[in-house]
Amino acid sequence: MGVLLTPILPIRRIGLKGLRGKVLAFDAMVTMYEFLALVRLPDGRPLTDPCGRVTSHLVGLATRFTRLMYEYGIKPVFVFDGPPPRIKREALEARRKQRAKALEEWVRALKAGDLRRAFSKAVSSTRLETYMIEDAKRLLDLMGIPWVQAPSDAEAQAAYMAAKGDVWAVGTKDYDALLYGAPRMVRYVTLTGTEWLPSKGVARRLEPELIELNEVLEKLGITRQQLVDLAILVGTDFNPGGVKGIGPKRALKLIKLYGRLERLPLSIREKLPSYYEDIRRVYLKPKVTDDYSIEFREPDLDGLYEFLVEEKGFSRERYRVVADRLQRISKALDKSLTEWL
Repeated sequence: MGVLLTPILPIRRIGLKGLRGKVLAFDAMVTMYEFLALVRLPDGRPLTDPCGRVTSHLVGLATRFTRLMYEYGIKPVFVFDGPPPRIKREALEARRKQRAKALEEWVRALKAGDLRRAFSKAVSSTRLETYMIEDAKRLLDLMGIPWVQAPSDAEAQAAYMAAKGDVWAVGTKDYDALLYGAPRMVRYVTLTGTEWLPSKGVARRLEPELIELNEVLEKLGITRQQLVDLAILVGTDFNPGGVKGIGPKRALKLIKLYGRLERLPLSIREKLPSYYEDIRRVYLKPKVTDDYSIEFREPDLDGLYEFLVEEKGFSRERYRVVADRLQRISKALDKSLTEWL
């Protein structure tokens, strides 16, 4: 979900070509949820292997990211969530109930023959199972793409890696990366897609957007801690909805006027969650680790064939497309290393 900050942020469209050669850290769970929502049959069912296990996320990871690597030179690193912060459990439970309700509505729509509604409800009912995460890690290993296990929130770990300079930016749609201290983030790292703009009644083509933390703080005239306080007013993953009636523009005015949450008028302060200091602490001092290595390796094409075709039921043609890209990517990496040496 993330926090809504779009109206007040300086955003630059950078395009995929502007990301050539860049190492980007992606929240693996968010990415997989995206593919689970997009890669489905007309009635909303996900793609599955011969044993009935979901493979939609594997299709997305294998096809989109090998193309981004081959055609645009983007180097992805995936970060997997660990146990969520205690204060996030309530929000996660609410999402679980929403998914359960959507699943029931999907079944009813299927019985009624309403495929359009069924597809919509199926997307909302998506749930990541443990085996899906393990399958994704195995696929990444076989493709030679690095992944990192976060001790808690994946975006916090990705932001930490960006702040250290181990990756260039965090690839995410959620502005939480800025709250966690990522020096830069890139939204919409995708090949195709559109976004509906309700206020204008039109759709726009999605292309990568760059947001830099220093530029954000300079333009808004606030500190990072004040940005976190602003986000708490608007609403975060830890306090969805925020304070009723306060959007990003009003929140900015309040924070610039009063400086911090503790100094806000009582009429606003009493509407804050009692645990707002915990939220602030999670963003400013997140649980992260230095126990990771970012290394792009040679793909194991034989192992990839066995996994995708023989085990997961991918067509040979789809495997060949992915394998061909990986071979070309590997040759390009070898060539660049040789020239550098």
